Amino acid sequence: MAREQFHTELLRLQQEILRMGALVEEQMARAIQSLTDQNLELADQVVADDDRVDDLEMDIERRCLTLLALQQPLAGDLRTVSTALKIITDLERMADHAVDIAKVTRRIASEPLVKPLVDIPRMATLAAHMVRSALNAYVARDIDMALSMIRMDDEVDQLYRVIFDDLIDIMRRDAASSFQSTHLLFVANYLERIADHATNLGEWVVYMVTGERRGLD
Repeated sequence: MAREQFHTELLRLQQEILRMGALVEEQMARAIQSLTDQNLELADQVVADDDRVDDLEMDIERRCLTLLALQQPLAGDLRTVSTALKIITDLERMADHAVDIAKVTRRIASEPLVKPLVDIPRMATLAAHMVRSALNAYVARDIDMALSMIRMDDEVDQLYRVIFDDLIDIMRRDAASSFQSTHLLFVANYLERIADHATNLGEWVVYMVTGERRGLD
């Protein structure tokens, strides 16, 4: 009976993590939309909703610690709970970067964009796909899916280099663009970090399933 209750709690834990992941994806999408549309109202909403992510992280953390204290899981079950703790930390940091992007919107919304935003939204879409794939791999306990997602980080890094070179070139040609261009570089860097956190999720899925921590920080 206790065993059945434990696995019921693990399922609830998984559902709450997926809920948190969906909220983080929503935050990312709205942050990028606020930037491309120069929408201050949407940017403010992203900043305000960060508390929802933080509250979810704390609630899931409490659930995990309760399971560890009361059930004292071993082996695979212990890895499942500890992986949940790691995943919510990475998800919370992704949400923080979405807030960082929204704050960039606040700083540059009054200026015409120095260039049409094409590669930054592409980078954001790719990073969001990585997050979704990582969470799918977590639910399915699918190592191949996790490893395939991790390899997508190379595409994000490649886009980052394109954006970096493009914005540096713009600043060289027009010194007046430096303020906005620098902030757009920050956005690209935040997206690159989100992809890194998604990579962490995939690596933790591999650890959860296999017990191997190769490549994990």
